[in-house]
Amino acid sequence: MHHVLLDRWSQGESPLHHRDPRAKIPVLALFLVALAITPVRDYLAIGVEAALLLTGILVSGLPFFGILLRAMAVLPFSVTFGLMSWIAGEPERAIALVAKSYLSTLAVLLIVGTTPLPRLLAGMEALGAPRLLVLVAQFLYRYLFVISEQAQHMRLAASCRQGPVDHHRPRFRAAAGALAVLFARSYLRAEGIHRAMMARAFTGRFLALDSLRFDFRDGLFLAGLTVFLGLVLTL
Repeated sequence: MHHVLLDRWSQGESPLHHRDPRAKIPVLALFLVALAITPVRDYLAIGVEAALLLTGILVSGLPFFGILLRAMAVLPFSVTFGLMSWIAGEPERAIALVAKSYLSTLAVLLIVGTTPLPRLLAGMEALGAPRLLVLVAQFLYRYLFVISEQAQHMRLAASCRQGPVDHHRPRFRAAAGALAVLFARSYLRAEGIHRAMMARAFTGRFLALDSLRFDFRDGLFLAGLTVFLGLVLTL
C-alpha cells in the first residue's frame, strides 16, 4: 500500500531526509506558490522548477521511476480539466494545467517520502497548524496501518483456504463481503487500541521519540531555496 511504501522511503539517510520539517514545509509551500503563479507561457521557469524537483529526487535517493510513476495518480483529474481548456480554445493553458498539477504532486511526494509522518506532523504543529487537525491526521496515519494489517491477514487466510476456482460465483458479492469483514475487524481492532490508550492515560498528544532540531544547515536550506525560487520567478 502507498502509505507503507512512503513510510519505508522516509527512513532514508540522505541530506534531504535529515533536514528539519520546519524548513521543508515552508519550502514546499513556497514552491507550490511559485509554481502556481508562474505564467502559462514561461516554459523556462517551469522547466527550471521541474529540474529542481528531479534534483531533489536524485539527492534524496528515492526510487526515481517509482516516485515519477506514483505522481501520475493525479493525471486522470488534471487531464480531464486540461481537455476542457483545450476544447475551449486554450491549448497552452491546458498543457500548463497538466504539467503544474503533476509537478505539485511530485513535490508533495518528495517531501512526504523524505520525512516520517510523525515528524512532518510535529513540524506542522510547531509552525502553527491547528492541534486538532494534526491529531486527526496522526490517528488516521496509525489506523491506516491497522487496516493494512487486517487486509494482509485476510488475504493470507483466503489464499490458504482457496479451493477450485468457481467462475460462476458472483465476484462482486464476494468482494463486498470481504470488504465488510475487513472494516468490521478493523473497527474492533481500533476499539481495542483506543481502550489500551485510555488505560495508559492518553492525554490527547502523541509524544515524539526525538525532538526537532533546526540548525544552521536547515536555515541555509530554507534561505537558499527561497532565494532560488524568487530568482526563477524573475526569469
